[in-house]
Amino acid sequence: MRITGLGHAGMFIETVGGNIICDPVLGPSFYGSWFPFPDNRGLEWERLGREADFLYISHRHRDHFDPALLERYIRKDIEVLLPEYPIDDLEQDIRALGYHNITYAPAGEVIERGDLKIMITPLRAPSDGPIGDSSLSVDDGTASILNQNDSHPLDLETLLSFGKPDAYFTQTSGAIWWPMVYDLPQDAKQNFARLKRDAQNKRAMFYIEKVDAPHVFPMAGPPMFLRDDLFKYNGFGKDDDSIFTDQKQFIAHMKELAPQYNGQLFVPGTVVELQGSALTMSQSLYTDDEIAHIFDEKWDYLESQRASRQQEIRDEEASRAEVLPPDEMLAAIKAWWEPLLKKSRTIRLGVGGNVRFRIGELDMVVDFPKAKVREYAGEECIYWYTIPADLVSTNIADHEIDWSNSIFLSMQFSVGRSGKFNEFLTTFLKCLSVDRIEYVENWYSEQTDQTEDAEIGDWTVQRRCPHLRADLTKTGKVDEDGVLTCSMHDWKWDLKTGKCLSTTGHEIRATKSADAAQPPSS
Repeated sequence: MRITGLGHAGMFIETVGGNIICDPVLGPSFYGSWFPFPDNRGLEWERLGREADFLYISHRHRDHFDPALLERYIRKDIEVLLPEYPIDDLEQDIRALGYHNITYAPAGEVIERGDLKIMITPLRAPSDGPIGDSSLSVDDGTASILNQNDSHPLDLETLLSFGKPDAYFTQTSGAIWWPMVYDLPQDAKQNFARLKRDAQNKRAMFYIEKVDAPHVFPMAGPPMFLRDDLFKYNGFGKDDDSIFTDQKQFIAHMKELAPQYNGQLFVPGTVVELQGSALTMSQSLYTDDEIAHIFDEKWDYLESQRASRQQEIRDEEASRAEVLPPDEMLAAIKAWWEPLLKKSRTIRLGVGGNVRFRIGELDMVVDFPKAKVREYAGEECIYWYTIPADLVSTNIADHEIDWSNSIFLSMQFSVGRSGKFNEFLTTFLKCLSVDRIEYVENWYSEQTDQTEDAEIGDWTVQRRCPHLRADLTKTGKVDEDGVLTCSMHDWKWDLKTGKCLSTTGHEIRATKSADAAQPPSS
């Protein structure tokens, strides 16, 4: 088996049963903000598209799904491997591009093409990517790999039932806007960025140790930010207030904690040849000196990229919709969002307050308890956003149903909040369609069955995590202060009170075990 890096999460897998092109992206994505790091334009995209037999898109995030690239390079009769998602947004996107040779991949079922075996493992929770993410397992009899990309699966037993992979490709860098765009003191932003990087590293190491593949390839990030207003957020940031660990940094971290794993750079042009666990590596795009320059003199490399690629940014900006007048924008959002708010009882209760949006000359508030959108009139708000009017006007023109997959990952906005992160608010803003809202409301209602308990340290705790129902006997750890941390997303609970320390709501049921509660006998 041969695997070639295409940049970001992209890869070209050559097997005895056909070639799979996965998540090919040229970008820039998210309103011209994200470019693949390093530059992947020099790859032989015509050949890759011509020689691919299968197309796999893991999820709808635009750093994985690039319609312009597909239109230009991937033929329309290719067999598309479609993850089994509860809503059909990704399928609609793919069909709109003219692809109709679709193979539906039921969760956990093996698809066979001669000696080639493929399994797609989808995730379906509201916080999984744009309501859905997936991983790809491939075995052709000569080798086996797991391409996990951005997905954070909870049921590792089912995922690994396919077999232990010889090589493991996984996200180790973030895909989020926290804390860079938040209105915070600089020292707080630096501290939160460090905590976020540490949490991402811990999550990646959790999966690496559970999967236990001999060869590990960090990928799916980091991005390059080449817009002048975002350039400082590359990597750890010019001011140490960003979260984007690069491949070389993570490999050094992994080597320190788990030297038994063979961590290798996987960048555009990297060629991985596997015969079982026997590995051969080469590079088809960059020389060793060029790779050293990219990672060891990163800011110089980024500066050269910024200087040469401004036209791509200008072209994207020129493609945006004309800015709507404030009254028209308010009317459009009101007509769009209020019917969805009325269907969103759990979300409205979870948000529990007013959210302010300053969009160009428009100053509006979304009253979640009352399911109303109106002009801002001085109400107390729990969140406040400032967003460029051309981005919102374009989202309205495109009827973009997921603002996390457009405005928020663009990082071309700012936000403040009083109190903790509110997952329900973020969920609403990526569920701006009836299908999505109804699915998420049903999903939340099904999560209320938390009746099974388990022993974790000195505590009896509900077995399933209130966030995404991970099995806390496998992902939870309690410290000496009675704080439980779930390693999936580093969420924390004070078991003495049951309160979530990471966000609003999501309380946990917990009691101190009887033996631990007894004072020692004298």
